[in-house]
Amino acid sequence: MSTPAATPAPAPSAYDRYRPWQRLVEIGFWVVTILANAIGNSVTVLMDVRRVGLDVADWEPAVWEFSSALLWLAIVPCLVWFTRRVPLQWDGLRRYLGLHLAASVVVCLVHVGGMVGLRVLAYRIMGDTYTFGDWATELGYEYIKDIRSYAGMVLAIEIYRLLLRRLQGEVSLLAAPDEGPPLEPVDRPERFLVRKLGREFLVAAADVEWLQAAGNYVNLHMRGHDYPLRSTIAGIETRLDPARFARVHRSYIVNLDRIASIEPLDTGDARLHLVDGTVLPCSRRHRAALRERV
Repeated sequence: MSTPAATPAPAPSAYDRYRPWQRLVEIGFWVVTILANAIGNSVTVLMDVRRVGLDVADWEPAVWEFSSALLWLAIVPCLVWFTRRVPLQWDGLRRYLGLHLAASVVVCLVHVGGMVGLRVLAYRIMGDTYTFGDWATELGYEYIKDIRSYAGMVLAIEIYRLLLRRLQGEVSLLAAPDEGPPLEPVDRPERFLVRKLGREFLVAAADVEWLQAAGNYVNLHMRGHDYPLRSTIAGIETRLDPARFARVHRSYIVNLDRIASIEPLDTGDARLHLVDGTVLPCSRRHRAALRERV
């Protein structure tokens, strides 16, 4: 009797091929963009001061622009973190804009303060003295520039995340049909609809291995793929089968069938080891209930 041929592994998707390069691309984008902008500005500023005949040394425009660029590079990780904590929500747009307006003021103060510090240091090394000018006037001028930079960077981050979700595949809950009864319970879905690069397909809820909160999205992990669902972790918890899924942390829900072992910690928390080797946190608040269910 011949042995049946093994089923070939599915070809990696565009998102799978991108993932190993994702961190390098993201860091490289900001480094190249900000430094290229600093180089271009240094050249044009030097040309402008020469055109009007100002007494400025050749190295000064480079110090002005690169001191600003280095601070922006330091601020970018903070912006990435903040936009995750304050994700774009159209139903809460006023709050979103208010929080970002307040954050832009803080960013401007950090940017200008650090930038001036670097310039003072650079001028001192060159045997010269740097004068920022009247702080009240100059801060207003710098804020007008910084808020435009801040808005552009936040917009770039949000657009990138939107494109990444489209490439990754975005999940939605099945809605009730316009006519007739639904084929499956809408309040406790048995399947999710995945939209990916213009295609739609269904995935079984039982195939979801674990879920993780990510801003105003929840990432559904299944078969090595992550699919974002626009929901809160508490909102999707009420829609999942409690006999199959359990909340184990403020940011995690796990499929009980995927748990291989529970490792208790001295802190009262625990680590969950899944059958595929994934390790998830379990807070002490949920540990006792989880042990009873498992």
